[in-house]
Amino acid sequence: MATDNRINFWRRNVKVPGSVQPVYGAQHPPLDPRFRRTYPKDTKPKFNNLKSKKASSFHEFARSTNDAWDIDDEEDEDFLRNPSPTPSGLHSSTQNQQQQNEAGDAESAVSRGLSSPVTQAENLQNVQEEEEEEDAECEHINGKVIKSSSDAHLRTSSVHSSLQKQQSLPVRPIIPLVARISDQNASGAPPMTVREKSRLDKFRQLLASPNTDLEELRKHSWSGIPREVRPITWRLLSGYLPANKERRELVLKRKRDEYFGFIEQYYHSRTDEHYKDTYRQIHIDIPRTNPLIPLFQQPAVQEVFERILFIWAIRHPASGYVQGINDLVTPFFVVFLSEFVTEDVENFEVAALPLDTQRNIEADSFWCMSKLLDGIQDNYTFAQPGIQNKVKALEELVSRIDEDIHNHFKRYEVEYLQFAFRWMNNLLMRELPLRCTIRLWDTYQAEAEGFSHFHLYVCAAFLIEWRKEILSMIDFQGLLMLLQNLPTIHWGNEEVGLLLAEAYRLKYMFADAPSHYKR
Repeated sequence: MATDNRINFWRRNVKVPGSVQPVYGAQHPPLDPRFRRTYPKDTKPKFNNLKSKKASSFHEFARSTNDAWDIDDEEDEDFLRNPSPTPSGLHSSTQNQQQQNEAGDAESAVSRGLSSPVTQAENLQNVQEEEEEEDAECEHINGKVIKSSSDAHLRTSSVHSSLQKQQSLPVRPIIPLVARISDQNASGAPPMTVREKSRLDKFRQLLASPNTDLEELRKHSWSGIPREVRPITWRLLSGYLPANKERRELVLKRKRDEYFGFIEQYYHSRTDEHYKDTYRQIHIDIPRTNPLIPLFQQPAVQEVFERILFIWAIRHPASGYVQGINDLVTPFFVVFLSEFVTEDVENFEVAALPLDTQRNIEADSFWCMSKLLDGIQDNYTFAQPGIQNKVKALEELVSRIDEDIHNHFKRYEVEYLQFAFRWMNNLLMRELPLRCTIRLWDTYQAEAEGFSHFHLYVCAAFLIEWRKEILSMIDFQGLLMLLQNLPTIHWGNEEVGLLLAEAYRLKYMFADAPSHYKR
């Protein structure tokens, strides 16, 4: 049992992390290996080398792989304090490439991604030539060589290793698109079509009625909510606001005052012995939340998230705070912030807003997140039984709708828990850009049991979407790397709409026919 725990795929580091750890996913692309630290030959940690012998089982893969969660925190701290110098040939090549990217078209810069093999070969050749010149200049005194020849060997081996990693990583360019929150109706987009304007007018008509017809509102929200009315619609569909228009202001004031009453009553206890571990874990996880989006790196925003998560955790002792819940705040925060922002939300300085507005956004985000978690809290109780059951249900569903993929996983010993745990724990937020998550949640809010039940069919449709790529992978390691780094960086409303349509088709076929297609 102890051995199984050590090789568990989702390792957890018991040490206090000292920096933001990279986490792979749509919002967390792999880091550029050219900027990784280098190590002396004897102390270099055994990072995963994709050129090595292919693992035949998950246990072999786990033993030979250091995942993003496994990198020692002390190493990250040393790296941030003392970044290793980049070899001159590689540095100059990188600088030239950056200048070319800035001078060229933006879209071509996106498509280039990592440097070409020809450039890599030139870099290596330049480094080797410099090393030969340095060796020729070594002075001999009393028959001893002053300059150690191991320096050149270390640099050569580190460049070889860096280039091998660079060639083996998935070609997924790190570009600003990953941090773009704005959807198709945001500022800077083309003018609304006649159909979009008609939909917006229909929403405004529904919201302006004395008693909003929630069923009609859900019907119209299923295919996406216009940005202009999304905040009020989310509040209504989540159950935070009443349908009666006259009561809304009174309810908002009462709930907001209640939330800040919790802050005054409980937040000071974050340093108490009983709660300090919970607060410490929240404090560690907040900087990791959407690290590529500037909005979430602002101190004012991080303090808001700390208060929301801490108050929720102590008010729900059955589960407490669990890693992954921090992601679930972000869509609500962005949507309610967009009510007061006309420019790009991702770069907006929240501290510039009036204090009352900041407090209202914080309180509304807390209550809507609480409503969401009320329906899926068994995902975060001890042993996370809700997630275990959903992953098992996903396996059963995929075995019925696409036997080829299911058998392919069995052939190469891929367990659904190894990739689908994160899909259920984070509601696909690590697999999709945030703008896609917001569109996805429009439908989840409109769908009965959207987060707890419909999400299963969305995950099945999402897996089948990559059928061709999955079946082309013929080893365990390649399959797992693909499933953890699915290329959704360019996805938008159209792709999410197609995904939801397929998920609805699967639900219609299988939800009420549990024996259908069963062998």
